Amino acid sequence: MSSSQSETNEVLTRLPAGKAKATPLLFIHGAYAAAWCWEDHFLPFFAEAGYAAHALSLSGHGGSPGRRHLDSFSIADYVRDVAKMVDSLPAPPVLIGHSMGGFVVQKYLEDHLAPGAVLMCAVPPQGLMSAALGLMFTKPSLMKDMNNLMSGGKSSIETLREALFAQEVSLDDLKRYYKNSQSESHRAIWDMSLFAMPRTHRIKRTPLLVQGAEFDHLIPASLVEMTARSYGVEAHIFPAMGHGLMLEKDWRKPARQILDWLKELDS
Repeated sequence: MSSSQSETNEVLTRLPAGKAKATPLLFIHGAYAAAWCWEDHFLPFFAEAGYAAHALSLSGHGGSPGRRHLDSFSIADYVRDVAKMVDSLPAPPVLIGHSMGGFVVQKYLEDHLAPGAVLMCAVPPQGLMSAALGLMFTKPSLMKDMNNLMSGGKSSIETLREALFAQEVSLDDLKRYYKNSQSESHRAIWDMSLFAMPRTHRIKRTPLLVQGAEFDHLIPASLVEMTARSYGVEAHIFPAMGHGLMLEKDWRKPARQILDWLKELDS
């Protein structure tokens, strides 16, 4: 595993032992997280499958600069982060975006083509409002703690467990994820709620894989299905899993589906 900090952003990279496949992979994290969320499982898994796997920390996240003025960053700023990273790679990558990262990927695809993109528990093209309203009624305490975290406060470790996991997770891992979690840009949240809805007709030019989780409290399976309908593709909902698909005990299930889908793209 290598970690690099360019002039703008932190990138975690895992390369295969032999020659890498022609198409690299670029992973984009969700809100309150950074590139670290891909490091345990997905980066090594796809490197072992022969892909150059890169995870980007968006501006103000992880080891990237801008944490002090996080609230100034918009979704457009995050899209620029992705575009700059794509331009630095030897070939256009397949994009894999989780949650907010999936929304950023959709916005990137409005004006750019890609070999393919995976929307994993992604904020739907209709925005965050439905998810927020649903959370307000079904999990009001979780909604309150997420808002507190966005404002720079601290949520409890149990809030993190409820937000990301439906399966068993070790206390040591949970503590590590909790330590790495952070606040999120208010401006980006408002963009996803009201001001920057994706233009779906332009995004349909790119092959898409849409994944969700049965017990996702943040982006429920019904919204993942709405995303898939918006793009005319099938939604793949993983049973007994939560929002943190790449961190759950059964992380190999979505990872293997992505790998099979990549093989179809190459065929």
